[in-house]
Amino acid sequence: MSVALSLALGLSALVAAAPALAQQTRDSAHHYALPSQSLASALNQVASSSDAQILVPPDLVRGRIAPALSGRYTTREAITRLLAGSGLSFRVTQSGVIAIVTAREPAPPKAKPTSSREPAAKAKAKAEPDPTELAAIQVTGSRIKRAEIEGPSPVTVITAEQMEREGHATVFEALETLVMANGAVETELSGGFSANAHPLNLRGLGPGRSLLLIDGRRAADYPFPYEGRSNFQNFGNIPSGAVERIEILAGGASAIYGADAVSGVVNIVLKRNYQGDEVKLRAGSSTMGGRDRFDLQWTGGKTGERWGVTYAFQAYNQELLYGFQRDDWDLRANPSPDPRLGVQSDAGLRIRRGSSSSSSPLIAPPAGTCERWGDEFQRHTYKRISSGNVQSLGDACGTWKDVTYQHLSKGKNELAGYVFGTWDFSDGLQGWGSVQAWRSRVESLGGFESITGPHTDGVGRRGDFYDPQFNAVIAPTRLLTPVDLGGVEQMNQHYRERSLDVALGLRGKIGDGWDWDATVSRAEYQFERTRRRMVGNLVNDYFFGKQLGTRPNGVPIYRLNLPRWYRPMTPEEYESISTLAKYEAESWVNTASFVLTGDLFELPAGPVGVATVLEASSQGYDLSSDARVQPGVVQLYNLTGTNGGGERDRYAAGVEFSIPILSTLKGSLAGRFDKYDDITAVDDAKTWNAGLEWRPTDNLLIRGAYATSFKAPDLHWVFSEGSGSFGNAVDPWRCIAAGANPGCSGYSYNVFSLSEGDPNLEEETGKSWSVGAVWDVFDGLSVTADYWSIELDGAIERLSPTSILEGEAGCRTGKQLNGQPFAFGPDSGYCRNITALVTRRPEGSEAIDRIAEVKSAPLNQSYRRVTGIDASVNWRLKTERYGDYRFDLSWSHTLKSERQVFATDPIESDWRDDPDNLDFRSRLRAGASWRAGDWSSSLFMTRYGSLPKANGLGRTGVYFLWNANIGKRITDKATVKFYVNNLFNSTHPDDETNTSFPYFYDAYSPIGREFAFEYEYRFR
Repeated sequence: MSVALSLALGLSALVAAAPALAQQTRDSAHHYALPSQSLASALNQVASSSDAQILVPPDLVRGRIAPALSGRYTTREAITRLLAGSGLSFRVTQSGVIAIVTAREPAPPKAKPTSSREPAAKAKAKAEPDPTELAAIQVTGSRIKRAEIEGPSPVTVITAEQMEREGHATVFEALETLVMANGAVETELSGGFSANAHPLNLRGLGPGRSLLLIDGRRAADYPFPYEGRSNFQNFGNIPSGAVERIEILAGGASAIYGADAVSGVVNIVLKRNYQGDEVKLRAGSSTMGGRDRFDLQWTGGKTGERWGVTYAFQAYNQELLYGFQRDDWDLRANPSPDPRLGVQSDAGLRIRRGSSSSSSPLIAPPAGTCERWGDEFQRHTYKRISSGNVQSLGDACGTWKDVTYQHLSKGKNELAGYVFGTWDFSDGLQGWGSVQAWRSRVESLGGFESITGPHTDGVGRRGDFYDPQFNAVIAPTRLLTPVDLGGVEQMNQHYRERSLDVALGLRGKIGDGWDWDATVSRAEYQFERTRRRMVGNLVNDYFFGKQLGTRPNGVPIYRLNLPRWYRPMTPEEYESISTLAKYEAESWVNTASFVLTGDLFELPAGPVGVATVLEASSQGYDLSSDARVQPGVVQLYNLTGTNGGGERDRYAAGVEFSIPILSTLKGSLAGRFDKYDDITAVDDAKTWNAGLEWRPTDNLLIRGAYATSFKAPDLHWVFSEGSGSFGNAVDPWRCIAAGANPGCSGYSYNVFSLSEGDPNLEEETGKSWSVGAVWDVFDGLSVTADYWSIELDGAIERLSPTSILEGEAGCRTGKQLNGQPFAFGPDSGYCRNITALVTRRPEGSEAIDRIAEVKSAPLNQSYRRVTGIDASVNWRLKTERYGDYRFDLSWSHTLKSERQVFATDPIESDWRDDPDNLDFRSRLRAGASWRAGDWSSSLFMTRYGSLPKANGLGRTGVYFLWNANIGKRITDKATVKFYVNNLFNSTHPDDETNTSFPYFYDAYSPIGREFAFEYEYRFR
């Protein structure tokens, strides 16, 4: 907090002193050596060299060639020389943005380089043209080209130069620092079902409720469902070398872009109009060892009289980082172990007597058994607390090393390419095409397999059985190790992924002032995953043999092969009882669209702008898991999967208006109609939005916007053929009946849960609004502040097995786990539905049957509302003597968050501060950069707000990450840079109450400090 306060006070002091500094400021000069090339490329290179933001409308510069530029010039002098004779000029906004415009008067004469004989102020006065009107550009959130930089809804822009200044090696690294990306997601530490994807959760509303666009076109969904349930989009397959900028609109935008734009839109704008070639080579590692990274980028472009082509190619390699490569990734690092027990090792090899309950005693292994696995296992005496007393359970082989057999960062080998080309058929007609391709090979490790009982095809494994050798029911557990498999890498999972985005289009003009664009595109994503797993009946043959019968109480009888149980397997033996499980999936979206924009008619305050869009698309996916893991088949040991596949067609029409009400007041209005053709209950959706922009002065904007939104049910919610999983669960019915609640110690066991899709799902609906201001304090300094609110109704949620079992127990006993009365009677509709989802099987003479299966399904019943404040400060300071400075600060704070998970629940009005909510309440990102002559440096910080402590009492401290870099241009064509990310080697805030390994939340990264060297060479 003290660092953030110091930063805020420092910025306040700078703002206060800025007017005086501004009087001493000059547009500093830079050395240029640019060949004659396309005007767009020349202006882009000036922007990069001078660290200036230049808006270049493509329609104005298309087909224009800039003269060569050599010498030392200020930014404005350089632009003036490039625009000489073109009929174009430029305007500098209050915030320091330079916009290329059509000159009202003939272009000014060429400026001469600044020399000691001509004062800089006089040269500047000669070079700077008179102010003119800004040209129109298109910004995410509207299809109408506009002259103003800011609109009614706040849009965040991250440029390629900014990503480099902040030290981000990938697009996702930049996106996950966004202040509005505060929602919890599966990370690389989570394992889980989302495989190799990188989801983004804007405003905490869920990964599937933000829309990813590539140059304004919808990207294909990630074909493997998030957490095995719903579709989402992967933000990790975008090559950073091809990116010009990223535009983020956080809020509803369905009236412009259709479904899924509930919490926001992320539009990746790829490079165009590039001239020349540039190669970047970046290599680095981590100071704690491992995770070597290598990145090679080649970006280039060429232009002719009627054609242009831009291309980018990238090769990225990242070394797999294992847990055992970090000293602090240690089970013994528990910050607060129970002093009566100490830190207990994980069970590596054990047999419980009586049942699989954690209270059952252990059967000690023969002397010398644990040592057969070398340092993998150690003999350990296990204890537990019972009624406040320490109870010894006996000896078994424990392990400290199993937790280290997981990846902290996946190994990646990626190739990407991008080509964009144009052909001018005439002055009013241009054809264009775009191809983006990406290929990835990834390795990961989510842990080793375990053996916990005999297997039955179609059912799965059972954790306990009667063994005549012990004349008792036993529950065995054994972890496999690198000793059994012949190395850690033998357990790695392998992913092969490919994505392709192809688009073709024509665009031109109709009459005076009307632009049209016709586009057809296809985006597709292919996925393949392989992993080695044991085969159920072969595990039986090796360890348990044939079933010998069944006890009167229904417990099966097996004879554990103790000689094999008490020794390591050989790699050959493991291979003989295992196989490769394979998952394949693909998704696609085909789209055709026609957009017409222009001015309808004139009002006293200006022309009424309009944009119309017609769109048709076909979307689909196909997911095929290994047939041996399907529910009802279950032939592989302790492994289930899901299948699904389906398509939907969509047709849409939309219109948008920009209405100048007064010279200082502008309104916007948009509406869209989407028609769906699929098997769901969704027929159509109508959405609209409206906005106001009031500019009482040239440097102040007061804005507000309101939007409705919707999200059609994800295809996997609809078409899932059933996804199953095994997991440990408490049996609340048995627990309450025995009076063991609320702790329920000894009443948990392995349970199979099954979830299927539902074609009767309806669309989710939402509404959002915002109000704020943009103030250009003076030349180079801009401040924004916006209040926002997003509401989501009918959100699709899946009933969790835990909630179903607790509901069943309440219906059966009339009590909750805490002893309070249950809200529904046993004959209520709720209880009839909830009890039908649980299947139980008889367990001998026991009064209550054992859970065999829990079946759940998605339902339209959740409600969410979140409100907050976003603010930003952007300041650019250019000095003649001390170089150019840039300061950026963005902050988001959630004021209130409400939720209702089930329709039967009350609304949780304090969800923001609930101990179970792992969304960050606030985030801040700030950067400072400097450039003078051939030198440059940057410092970037991300501040993450607190999270609830693991015990639910209090909150953790805030968390800071600092990145820094320094660079030098060593020749006119070559530049070198040195990066340090996570400057202070911080991995997570301390939480003394978190006693679950790894003792911190997976929102944080254990990688630590990283460094990298970069060499950049520009071919002239």
